[in-house]
Order: sequence, then C-alpha cells, then structure tokens
Amino acid sequence: MQPLVPFPIRGFTWYQGETNVLQKNGLAYLAKMHNLIGGWRKAWGNDQLPFYYVQIAPWEGRYEGDELCKLWEAQAATLKIPGTGMVVTTDLVENMKDIHPKNKLDVGQRLARWASAKTYGQSGLVYSGPLFKSAVAEGNRLRLCFAHAARLASRDGRPLSEFEVAGADGKFVPATATIEQETVVVSAAGVAEPKIARFGWRSIANPNLVNAAGLPASPFQTDNWQGGTGE
Repeated sequence: MQPLVPFPIRGFTWYQGETNVLQKNGLAYLAKMHNLIGGWRKAWGNDQLPFYYVQIAPWEGRYEGDELCKLWEAQAATLKIPGTGMVVTTDLVENMKDIHPKNKLDVGQRLARWASAKTYGQSGLVYSGPLFKSAVAEGNRLRLCFAHAARLASRDGRPLSEFEVAGADGKFVPATATIEQETVVVSAAGVAEPKIARFGWRSIANPNLVNAAGLPASPFQTDNWQGGTGE
C-alpha cells in the first residue's frame, strides 16, 4: 500500500479472510482488523476514513468445525470500529464448492449501499441486512432482536430456515422461527427452556431471513455474542 499513500483516497473496501479460517484465527481476526484499519488510516493521516468490507462467503471446503462461523463473528465484531460497514453474502453462492463465488455484482452493490448511506449521506437507504442485537427468554421460547430489521421476511416465501436452539445441556436442535414485527421468536419441541440460539451456524449456510430491502441476515449465536450492528 505504501506507494499509494501520496494519493488522495476517500475510503476502503475489503474482501478477505479465507486463509484466516484455515489458520483457525477465530476472534483473533478482530485484532488483525483493528491493526489493518488503524494502520491504513494512520498512513493517510485520517482516522475517519471509511472501511467497508465483505463477510466471507460460505464454502464446502477445508474449513474445520465451526471455524468459519467464528471468523464471521469476528467480522461482525469489526463493526464496533467506527466508520466500518459489513456486507453479508450467504445468499449469493451458487456453488458451495467454489471458494470464490462468481457473483461480485451484488457484492459491489451492497458495498455501495454502505458508502452511499454512511459516506455520501443518502438518507433513507437501507444499507445492511438484519444484524443480531439481543435475545430475551420468554418461557419455552427466545425472542431475537435485530438492527436493520424493518419488515423482516423470508427471502423465498418458505418458513424461516437455519435457526437452532439449545437448553442448558448445550445440545442444539432445529427450531421453529416466527417473525413478530422486528423480532424473530424461536422454539423447539423438547427444549422446555431454550438458553442459546444460533442462526446459519455452519460452513454452507444459506438461510432465508431478509429485511425490506432483501438484504440477508448475518449468521450469529447468542452465547456471549461479540458482533456489532453498524448503526
């Protein structure tokens, strides 16, 4: 990057992280993002430069266990750094065996939404899909609350997919999920008191929860979740 420093710049877009999953960086990736973003901003002498990035796509490859999910959480946590924005791509993968999905047009358009809204001040533009904020226990169900949740819907008109819950034993089972205004209520037969929920928590996630703009929700889990919301 050093040869570019003399030139004016308006901000950055970034799409990377697959190697970090293979290296099992997990939440340690957040520190790398702090260093990257802070270092570039310092190099240009502007600690306000926008940094918009892509949450890496699902992949049916050499990722182990839930390592991809851990990196997704670190990428969501990066939203706590001021001046950042994150694009979700779980709905843009036609071939789960391709680590580099071919649809880059929608990725670019979603990055442009963040820039248009946050950098260039276009009011009223929905710039993010639903991002998890909190979970509230309600007896035999959990109520999940989101940012960017205007008019939640199912992308394909089918029941909401890829929600799971677990009780105190930590054993996850598929959950029934129902939209109630700007929240989603989840429950499962056999789990009398759900303690934890998760969504799209696998390497080939393709869930269908979206908001009014058709932007997808980011995968999450509710146990000490570290993610931000970019609000």
